[in-house]
Amino acid sequence: MTPWWKALKLRQEILSASGQIDDVQMSLFRAVHGTGADRPPYADAAYYGEITHPTERLIDLLTEIAVRVGGGDDYLKARAVTRLDQGMGGGKSHACIGAFHLAANPEALLDTELGHRVADRAKAKMGRHLAADLGRPHVVVLPCDHMTPGAGVQEIDGPARSLYERFLWRLFAKDYPLYESYLPYWSDKNKIAEAIRAVNRPVLIIVDEVLDYIGNGLDGASKPELAAQDMAFLRALLDVVNDVPHVAMLVVMIASDADKTALSRAAQDRRDDLNTLLERNGIPATVTEVGDFADILRRRLFEAEPSPEIINATAALHEPVLSDKAWSKHVWDAVGASWRHRWKAEVAACYPFHPMLMSLAKEEWSKVTGFQRVRSTIRIFAATVYAQQQRGMSGEWVPPLIGPGDLPLSDSTVREALLGSGLVEDERTIANYRSLAEIEVVNHDSSAGTARRQDLERTAVQWSGANPRATERAATFIFLASIVGTLRPGRGRGASAPEVKAATSVPDASYTVTDADAVVDELVNPERGMSALDIIPGQGNNKPARYFLSTRLTHRMLVNNIRRTITPAERDQVIAEFAKKLANTGPFRDLTFVPADLQREPAAVLATSGLDTAHTTRLIVLDPAQFSLRNGTEQSTIEALAIAMGLGQGAQQLPVLWASSAVFAVVNTQRRGLARGVAVEYLARLRALAAPEVQNDDELKATGTKDLNDARQQLEKSLKRAYQHVVYLAQPDPNGDRYLDQLTFDEDNSTALDGTSVWKALADRDKVFDKGQFGARALLHNLRDQDYGKTLSDIRAAFYSAPRLPLLYDGDRDLQQAIYDAVSGGLVSIVDGAGTEVAVTAPSQVNLASTGLRLAKTQPKSCRRCGRPAHDGTCSTSGDGTTDGTTSGSDSSTGSGESGSSGSGAGNASGSGSGDTPTKAKDQQVAFSFSSNLLANSDSADGFAALFRAFYMTLDERQISYLQGTIQLVLQAEAAEQLRERLVELGITATFKEI
Repeated sequence: MTPWWKALKLRQEILSASGQIDDVQMSLFRAVHGTGADRPPYADAAYYGEITHPTERLIDLLTEIAVRVGGGDDYLKARAVTRLDQGMGGGKSHACIGAFHLAANPEALLDTELGHRVADRAKAKMGRHLAADLGRPHVVVLPCDHMTPGAGVQEIDGPARSLYERFLWRLFAKDYPLYESYLPYWSDKNKIAEAIRAVNRPVLIIVDEVLDYIGNGLDGASKPELAAQDMAFLRALLDVVNDVPHVAMLVVMIASDADKTALSRAAQDRRDDLNTLLERNGIPATVTEVGDFADILRRRLFEAEPSPEIINATAALHEPVLSDKAWSKHVWDAVGASWRHRWKAEVAACYPFHPMLMSLAKEEWSKVTGFQRVRSTIRIFAATVYAQQQRGMSGEWVPPLIGPGDLPLSDSTVREALLGSGLVEDERTIANYRSLAEIEVVNHDSSAGTARRQDLERTAVQWSGANPRATERAATFIFLASIVGTLRPGRGRGASAPEVKAATSVPDASYTVTDADAVVDELVNPERGMSALDIIPGQGNNKPARYFLSTRLTHRMLVNNIRRTITPAERDQVIAEFAKKLANTGPFRDLTFVPADLQREPAAVLATSGLDTAHTTRLIVLDPAQFSLRNGTEQSTIEALAIAMGLGQGAQQLPVLWASSAVFAVVNTQRRGLARGVAVEYLARLRALAAPEVQNDDELKATGTKDLNDARQQLEKSLKRAYQHVVYLAQPDPNGDRYLDQLTFDEDNSTALDGTSVWKALADRDKVFDKGQFGARALLHNLRDQDYGKTLSDIRAAFYSAPRLPLLYDGDRDLQQAIYDAVSGGLVSIVDGAGTEVAVTAPSQVNLASTGLRLAKTQPKSCRRCGRPAHDGTCSTSGDGTTDGTTSGSDSSTGSGESGSSGSGAGNASGSGSGDTPTKAKDQQVAFSFSSNLLANSDSADGFAALFRAFYMTLDERQISYLQGTIQLVLQAEAAEQLRERLVELGITATFKEI
């Protein structure tokens, strides 16, 4: 099927003006007096007839004039004086130009379709044909909107200054003697009649926009005498025209109730006087009616009528969707689409416009006070068809019929034609709707606007190609339904939901009512849709929801407007501030926030942030603006953390001493994106609440306060969720390499911003000791043989710098207590530089800063006198009969069951039977490593099975007090799954991978 934009050819004047018709408001003055480039095309009678649709009322008007001036003896069958009193845009100027052509060039006009219709009606009126030349009428044109009282234009008015003088100058065709002979008689009806007869030809007098002259024009001249003369002349002329044969007069003066021109008291009196005269001597007439819209438009815009084949094909294309049960039930029946029942005839009358759009113009726009009916409609539709034709020529989608959602608001000519049509009354409202069109519907280049953006961002669906601007079309109709004011004539406020869906329809079965529902729902969504939309909720099927674009400030509108001004830097600053406020140390001694510096690399930022603090457990929160993990964008953050932890290579290796005691909180990249969106909402609401218009309005202030509190809570919640990752330095195997390890919080109620949650998670990873876990036994378990003999200062430093050693919950206090308990229990000793034991009587006396005191293993106690192991009582006799001597209890050093002491007394050594009771067995630390291929040696498998059974038994009997280790296994997949379940139950994180 040939689309309308190929089937119809736009008139050249529309193409030349890119859809903006400057001469929609025809000028009688230019048609009569225009020359050269200023002479409009319609100054030619033939062209005028070509572009003019012969409406019944225009035919009637011109017939009356033709019979009055050119009907010979039948002139009395037509009225002498006609007044055109329609409002702006009613076709008055167009009719005056037609009357001028009829009298000035009758042969040319009567040869057009309009002229034929006038001639036929005149024949029916008179019973005979009109004379082809109408008796060569003389035309006197007084274009009062181009006249200044008391100041004539030499080229047109000659010596004339008053309205009467100008009338004479034109009546006598610049014949000065005749002009001068009648000059004194401005109120003499007899002389005026005599002057008209002196022309000896039929006369047509056209007085256009007379109120411009007698109203503010005469006021401005400030010449009471001139005003009196001109009004007296008009009174006399209106009486005379009725008395002189073959004279007709056409006067244009808008009816008082349709003219909002501000007038002085004197001007109002003059208007009332002239109104009375016109009512007495003339008959009011109009030249167009609502039913003429479609025909006038098509005649004015296109060079030829569409072919019947194209019209029939277009009508048939739409019939399936119009008869579809779902569309009928939920849309067509609800909007009262009476044009459906005479669809083919409506398409033929309206093509290329959709009957729904034409109905809107006829039944609603035309009833709005201020809407310039014909003129405004032509401007709007001319700009629309041009813009849509340009889309079609560039390969873009164009609707088969131009509906109420297809007026392209992205085109400035269309938008300004709508806003300047009179549908919107005041300049402030026009400016507001101009802004709403761009923000809420579509901007100038179709790249933005709430509705347009939804179309552009929509995931491809089956109907995308058939209706690519569905949301924009819905929003455009809401815009059209809103600009007419609070109440649409006969409809109510705004657009109903079924009307909006109807505006999105296309003759394609892939686009269903369900799709239309989804499009409209997304458009009116409070969070994602149009912000300036007032939604009136529906009440059942008989009263659907209505949508109205409001220019009144709402809190939602203000927030949305502010939201668009928020920069990424401002958004990230808010996130940083909230992260600092939400973070807490928990068991960590220090909390540090590292702000972003986007001018530098992440590694440089961390390297210069002073993070390597001695003897301090640190939770370091990284700014989400520069640091994040996951989603494939984490490389720069990982590299920066590795360098900050002293794991860099070459030139990037930093002298970092205390990396083990630093733990980093980092956001998840995806969740950061969500938090950023919430941060924008929070900042927009914060600024909206501070706006003067909100502070000065109690209702807006209450709404703003509530919305801000909600937004704050949402931001805190989303930011806590975003801080999902913890990074730390790990070395599970004391002999292995150091590396960065990570843990991730999957639960929504856990966050890396909470020091307590982080500490507990690290405790599960054996990176830290939780509260109460670190004691003397744990201390001994974590000390290596080479740690004995080190100073207390070095031991302390190791717990902050060596990743093989877990961090301590209470830091130095925990270490002091553990050492004290170990010394008190005889498990270790503190010695000075000479190796002499140093007594400590309280944990606080364990001087961790000392570089002179050392930690040493306990040595067996010996008797000072006999040199044997410490004992109670007297020294025993040696084997050679000598006595080692006696010691009192106070002289001997009593052992306390230290590990490594023999535990045997003197009696045991001599075998006398009276020896000391054997000491109780001590705990032992067991460490072993293995690596074995069990596939090649079944005996080894059995041996290891026995080993782990013994291991199980000791665990089951609670004989093991501390565990630490790493096991690597290669086992069958089913067994691995069973092992995974057990590890999960214990809260142990393991790595499983296929090999």
